[in-house]
Amino acid sequence: MLNSIPNSGPNSLPDSDNPPLHVSTLPDEAIPFSQIQLTHFLPALEASITLAKANIAGIKQNTERPSFENTILALETCSEDLDRVAGVFGNLESAAGGPEMMKLAPEIYRKVSEFSSDVSLDPELFSKVNAVYENKSDFNLTPEQDRLLEKTYKSFVRNGARLSPSAKEKIRQIDQELSSLAPKFSENVLTATNAFEMWITDSHDLEGLPEGAIEAAAMAAKAKNKPGQWLITLQIPSYLPFLTYGKNRTLREKLWRAASTRCFKDNCDNQNVIVTMVQLKHQRAQLLGFKNHADFVLSERMAKDPSTVRAFLDRLLTASKQSAQKDLQEVEEFAKSLDNLDNIKPWDFSYYSEKLKETKYSFNEEDLRPFFQLEFAIEGVFEHARRLYGLIFKLNPTIPAYHPEVKVFDILEEATGRFLGLFYADFFPRETKRGGAWMTSYRDQGLFRGQVRRPHISIVCNFTRPTETKPALLSYDEVRTLFHEFGHALHGILSECTYRSLAGTNVYWDFVELPSQIMENWVGEKEGLDLFAKHYKTLEPIPAELVEKLKRSQKFQAGWSCLRQIQFAFLDLAWHSTEPSLITDVDLFEAEATAHVRVIEKVAGTNSSCFFGHICAGGYSAGYYSYKWAEVLDADAFEFFKEEGLFDPTVATRFKEHILSKGGTEHPMELYKKFRGREPDPEALLRRDGLL
Repeated sequence: MLNSIPNSGPNSLPDSDNPPLHVSTLPDEAIPFSQIQLTHFLPALEASITLAKANIAGIKQNTERPSFENTILALETCSEDLDRVAGVFGNLESAAGGPEMMKLAPEIYRKVSEFSSDVSLDPELFSKVNAVYENKSDFNLTPEQDRLLEKTYKSFVRNGARLSPSAKEKIRQIDQELSSLAPKFSENVLTATNAFEMWITDSHDLEGLPEGAIEAAAMAAKAKNKPGQWLITLQIPSYLPFLTYGKNRTLREKLWRAASTRCFKDNCDNQNVIVTMVQLKHQRAQLLGFKNHADFVLSERMAKDPSTVRAFLDRLLTASKQSAQKDLQEVEEFAKSLDNLDNIKPWDFSYYSEKLKETKYSFNEEDLRPFFQLEFAIEGVFEHARRLYGLIFKLNPTIPAYHPEVKVFDILEEATGRFLGLFYADFFPRETKRGGAWMTSYRDQGLFRGQVRRPHISIVCNFTRPTETKPALLSYDEVRTLFHEFGHALHGILSECTYRSLAGTNVYWDFVELPSQIMENWVGEKEGLDLFAKHYKTLEPIPAELVEKLKRSQKFQAGWSCLRQIQFAFLDLAWHSTEPSLITDVDLFEAEATAHVRVIEKVAGTNSSCFFGHICAGGYSAGYYSYKWAEVLDADAFEFFKEEGLFDPTVATRFKEHILSKGGTEHPMELYKKFRGREPDPEALLRRDGLL
């Protein structure tokens, strides 16, 4: 665990005692987490910024003609230590932060933003970059070098290099403000999530809950020194089972409202944070010559512009809304027949939907949980990687991690024994960890300290914990999440690029979800499940009958699920394409932006924008549509696997060579066509979901 020692000042530790500033002596220069203290970060950051600035000065003072090597490559490698220090801090702040780290975060991010602005707004630097860009035909560049040059040039332009001095200063101020607002948004959401506790003292109020959920609630209460009670929180492994199975409607409503009102008109209110962020992004986009932030973002995406995104979402809306209305009607009729309930509310839908699914398919997703022990699922995802891509994962307990629960693995190429990188796995919720699941890296594959290095990749999740009587038994959704994030990890692990800024997941954001989402498909097939799904007690494989029930239920309420994602995508697009001066009320704006998508009325006092971390604290602003966009790609790509065989070596090799290994070295559509032999079929997603 990160040793959270109070910071005693920016120069409290001399450089000689500061591990982040030195080349690690661990295998493959792994991060020495066990040696790092919170007090190391600020002096390490400041020292690495000083070094990076000296490197920048060297580029500017070079009197030779600007070239790829002395300008573009020099810029690519000038801030390696800074990238490392800031990357470690950012990852830990998300996964193992705590109050002291949150206090330090604004200063860290401000300094990183200042350095970034210093580089991108430097006219001398841009003059050299521009000279290489305009004369690139003189340099006989490789395709990857040409791609790096293009990316470097566009990065300068998109960050204000061509602006007037006054406009540059405005860009600098905006970037400084945004660098502090995103962590503030996340801090508010984490604080509000941790603040809610629903205590249960009567066991009758637990009726309907699975045994594992009840035991986990008892353990949570015991950890808070209240044995004999049960604690339900807003952490997904606690929240979701209660909302899905809890018979007590009053408590379901209480829990749902708590989740849906986080950071809205409470002590962690994010309304002003959102509005300010939207205003700043809009101003920034207009300074750079774009109509709005969505136009700015989408100019560097496969979709290219907001009109294309809207047309895409409208097409899905047409296909899914009518289906979702039928889904709702079916649930309403079922709730009426079962409990004489006349008016379905949002806190009722998951409960009655699950009951309906049990009735229609004789199937309850909790029936799957005994077959999804976490350790077996991990073995399963590793076996998928071996069969598809020839990878071996070996636990390496000698590599330190940032928390005792984190496991570290060496990644090897099965055929040759070649070392391919390190893999960190962090699976359980903590009060110092933000919600959700994500993949990140501690070192991207590519050029680092003079050599092309292998990556250090991490996935961070919030899965169901083991209880006093059971191991960690995952829900089916958690298994899909594991495979999803592992798909992102494979994108980083199998990268074979020269330059880190083009490697792995450094691709267009509406392409980055293809490697992750395609991995989910294998856990919907018996051939995939048979590799790991076995009963945690008997070790018997998952029954074919149960898998068949799962498959039959896969299209259950596909319209409803699709519509939910479309609603978020439209909300995101509205926030980032609307003139901010027209937004006078956060809640009213959200209601109007999503009115045409909803099939169930919005509950007064609730607001999803205020905890919509993807677009406010993540990288998905004007990009949430990417999930559905990439679903088209993954549905089409998986059809290729199904045609030839789920583990067909030829198809897997094509996916590895043309998608997973190439990073951003080519345009994603060109990569996809090399893999598939054609552009993706837009009907593939609708076929898979049964919405045609």
